[in-house]
Amino acid sequence: MLWRSCRLVAFDTETTGLNPFDGDRVIEFAAVELRVGPDGSVTGVTPHQMLINPERPIPRDASRVSGITDDMVADAPLFAEQARKVVDVLSGAILVAHNLAFDLNFLRVELRRCGQRWPPTRAEVDTLPLSQRLLPDLRSHKLEAVCSALGVTLENAHRATNDAEACGRALVELTRRTSAPTDLDAFIAWADAASPPPQTGHLREGPDGVEFAEGPLAGQPVEAHPDHLQWMVIALERRGDAWGHRYPDSVRTWARRWLRVRAAGRVRANPRGQGAGDWTLDPAPLPEPEGAA
Repeated sequence: MLWRSCRLVAFDTETTGLNPFDGDRVIEFAAVELRVGPDGSVTGVTPHQMLINPERPIPRDASRVSGITDDMVADAPLFAEQARKVVDVLSGAILVAHNLAFDLNFLRVELRRCGQRWPPTRAEVDTLPLSQRLLPDLRSHKLEAVCSALGVTLENAHRATNDAEACGRALVELTRRTSAPTDLDAFIAWADAASPPPQTGHLREGPDGVEFAEGPLAGQPVEAHPDHLQWMVIALERRGDAWGHRYPDSVRTWARRWLRVRAAGRVRANPRGQGAGDWTLDPAPLPEPEGAA
């Protein structure tokens, strides 16, 4: 399958603050579907934009950044009223965002608050580390700087629709300039993107996302046990006269990508041990939001 034949959806959020786990809320969501032609150029865009009533005052600093005020969202729908639309536009697409973990965690907490799940996707690409790898000479890797270096127009920065479209166009331009592979699996590897797990019997898609398919955590979501997933990357076992990795390379590669894209915090290892319990993630990737059932 060619990645250009898939739905490519760049998305962005504006929020009341920086911490979705401590009460900050989404005040604007935007997703822009980009159609990419055989020559790698953008042939069309379809924007989806919605203001959200955050059910709390917008701090002055947040309004100064986004330009969104309390008056602008006073009559806007609550996130719960728009959640189904958000899921529908993201589901089954190659998702793109700049500093993806920030927007992803805000949306996951908002979705969980109203009983919705993060939808299944083909891949999730973060253009921030991608630009750091492919444009190492840039002094700044903020979206504005990346777009400027690539010749991508970004007007009215810090409004979700503008940022989302610029981010998507920046990705497409990066693929063009670096002759990125056109095959979907090869594209995922090139982008170092999160994706569905390999079909090796160790992980599987479950009702709450990817889950462990074997061992003591079988049936439990990976999201709840990133420490065990990190252990799977390094776990060794004795094979005859030598030690080898316990899990296949495809599983270990998938786990590394998932942890980089999805998990928040810094992974720390205890150098004295190689057990799953010796690994921790700080902070927990997705604590229950305040007021969640």
